[in-house]
Amino acid sequence: MQNRYKKIVLSFILLFFLRVDSFAYTNSIGIEFVLINSGSFIMGSPDDEKHRLKNEKEHKVIISNDFYISKTEVTQKQWMALMQNNPAFFRGYGGDYPIESVSWFEAKEFIDKLNALESTNKYRLPTEAEWEYAARANSPYPFPFGKARSVGCQFDRGVDEYAWYCGNSKYKGSKQAYKVATKSPNDWGLYDMQGNVAEWCLDSCKHRNVWTGFIGVITNTYEDNIRDPLSKIGDRKVVRGGSWNSSIKNLRFAKRDFHSPKSKKNNIGFRIVREK
Repeated sequence: MQNRYKKIVLSFILLFFLRVDSFAYTNSIGIEFVLINSGSFIMGSPDDEKHRLKNEKEHKVIISNDFYISKTEVTQKQWMALMQNNPAFFRGYGGDYPIESVSWFEAKEFIDKLNALESTNKYRLPTEAEWEYAARANSPYPFPFGKARSVGCQFDRGVDEYAWYCGNSKYKGSKQAYKVATKSPNDWGLYDMQGNVAEWCLDSCKHRNVWTGFIGVITNTYEDNIRDPLSKIGDRKVVRGGSWNSSIKNLRFAKRDFHSPKSKKNNIGFRIVREK
């Protein structure tokens, strides 16, 4: 009877750990991941969202496959474990600060080395749609808590809970990036999806409409009921999330930005996806 009881207890323990492992895990260089289940969501911003741009048209997106995404931006410690260097502008504060000042091409090189290390091809940057799906965590608003009261660099209590931005990122008189995961996570357990450092996405984009004069992210993916979109047009790369020097209006979930894939800026880093 006692052995049977032990077996039952062990079975429950095993099932518990299998369940936890199916939702989160840590890879070989210490990157923690959260499982994001497939589903659909409304991407973009409604017409009445303050400071929205014309390239944020609301549309339904279908994410057809579960995927893992890193809990935080890739850190300097994780970068150094693979790349044996530290190009970050804000180095010297500790290995848990986000890696930044790396180009899109360098982020891809990091991912290629990680795939080789683990003998897989499942790691990559998130698509723009996956990024917004994971960032929103079902929120229809511009922020996890709803709508911000401010738009610029004013201190906003709601934004301050979740993000490092131009209103709270001063340290010894200068604005800067901060250690990852020091603000609250979103409802899916992801940190720094808004603020700290902006994040490279997989998508390419155009950045200028010569007919209208519009400058901003231009893709062919903002179509209703689109499935697993990935833009491959243009010579720029999509950047999301805003950073430590962004105003509140530029932290919104729907806000789109772009840079040359060669750009290296101290407010741009990245997080990674692992296909399930």
